Amino acid sequence: MQKKRQQSGTVKEREVALDNAILSSQQDFSFVLGGPLYQFFRRTGLVDDDLMLLSRRMIILSLFCWLPLLVLSMLDGQIWGGNVTVPFLGDVEVHTKFLLTLPLLIAAELIVHQRMRHLVKQFLDRQLIPEHAFGQFETAIKSALRMRNSVFAEVLLIVFVYIVGILIVWQHYTSLAAATWYATPSDRGLKLSLAGTWYGYVSLPIFQFLLLRWYYRLFIWARFLWQVSRIKLNLNPLHPDQLGGLGFVAGAAHAFALLAAAHGAMLMGFIANRIFYLGASLPQFNAEFILLIAFLAIIVFGPLLVFTLQLADIKRKGKREYDTLAQDYVREFEAKWLRGKAPEGETLLGSGDIQSLADLGNSLQVMRNMRIIPVTKESIMNLTIATFAPITPLVLTMMPLEELLKKLFGILF
Repeated sequence: MQKKRQQSGTVKEREVALDNAILSSQQDFSFVLGGPLYQFFRRTGLVDDDLMLLSRRMIILSLFCWLPLLVLSMLDGQIWGGNVTVPFLGDVEVHTKFLLTLPLLIAAELIVHQRMRHLVKQFLDRQLIPEHAFGQFETAIKSALRMRNSVFAEVLLIVFVYIVGILIVWQHYTSLAAATWYATPSDRGLKLSLAGTWYGYVSLPIFQFLLLRWYYRLFIWARFLWQVSRIKLNLNPLHPDQLGGLGFVAGAAHAFALLAAAHGAMLMGFIANRIFYLGASLPQFNAEFILLIAFLAIIVFGPLLVFTLQLADIKRKGKREYDTLAQDYVREFEAKWLRGKAPEGETLLGSGDIQSLADLGNSLQVMRNMRIIPVTKESIMNLTIATFAPITPLVLTMMPLEELLKKLFGILF
C-alpha cells in the first residue's frame, strides 16, 4: 500500500510540474510577441515587453516607407503633374498602403496580443485539458512558440517577398499599366524611376513582409488549434456558451477586426487607382469583394472548425444520455404525482419536483441549441463591416455626395 501511495504521489507531482510548466509558458503565449523583427524593434526602442509604444512604430515605419517616396518624386519632378499619368500625390494606392494599411497591420498586433495572450490559461481554468494530456498540451504550446520565434521563417519570408512578391507579382500583375511616378511600362518590363527604385526595393518589400508575417502568424494559430483539437477535451454539452465551453475560442475571432480593415484599405487603394486612371467602375470589382471576404473568412474562422467533430460528438452523446435521464425522470414524476405513489403526507405544493422538471427541460433546450460550428453571425457581421468600412468612400465614384446623402436620409427618415 505504501508503494502505491508513493507511485500516486509521483504521478501527482508530475502532473503539478506539467501544470506549472504550462502556466509558465502561457505568460509568454502570444503569436505576435516574438521573432527576429520583434527583437529588432526592442533593440531600437520601437517596442517594449508588452508590445506598447504603438504610435511610435506606426509613425516611424509609415514615414520610413512613404516620406522618401515624396522627396524622390519631388526630385524626379513627378510629385504632381509632369509627364506621367499618375503623379505621386495622385496615387491613392500608395498613400492608403503606407499611411493607412501599414499602420492598421501594426495596430492589429497589439489588439491580437492583448486579447489572445490569456487564451491558453482559459483551457486550464475551464479544466478542458484532461490531466493525462497535459504533456501533449504543453508540446503544442512550445511548438507554437518555436515557430513564432523562428529566424529561418522570417528570412524565408524576406526571400519570398523579393523573388515572388516584387519580381513577379508586383512587376507583372499589380502595378498599373500606365506611366506612373514610380515606373514607365516598356517591352522589357517596368523602367523604374529614382522614387520607384526605393518603392520597389525598400517600401513595398517592407509592406509585403509585414503582410506575409501576419499570414504566418495565422498559420501558427491554426496549427496550434489543430494540435489542441487532437486532445480529447472535457467538453460539456450543457455549458451556457452553447459551445461546450469553447466559447472563448470562438470569441477570439473578434481580435482580427483591424487585420480585416487593413485588407479592406489595401483593396480600396487598388480599386481607386483603376477607377481614377484606367476608367474602371466600382461594380466591376464585385468578384474582388467576394474573394476578399471569402479569404478573410477562411483565415479567421477556418481554424476554429477543427473543433467541429468533437463538438458534434459531445452533442450527440449528451443528447442521448440526457434524453434517457429525462425519460426516467418523467416516468418517476408521473408515477409519483399522477399514479398515487407519492409518500404519505407529501404534497405537491412546496415540492421541488416541478422546478426540477423545468430545470431539466431548460438543460435539454441548451443542449439542443448547442452549436457544432464555433462561428457566430455577430462575428461574421463584424468581420464584414470591418473589411468594407475603408471601401465605402468609393461609393462616391458612382454618385455625387449630395445624391448619396439624400438617399441615406430617405432610408433613415
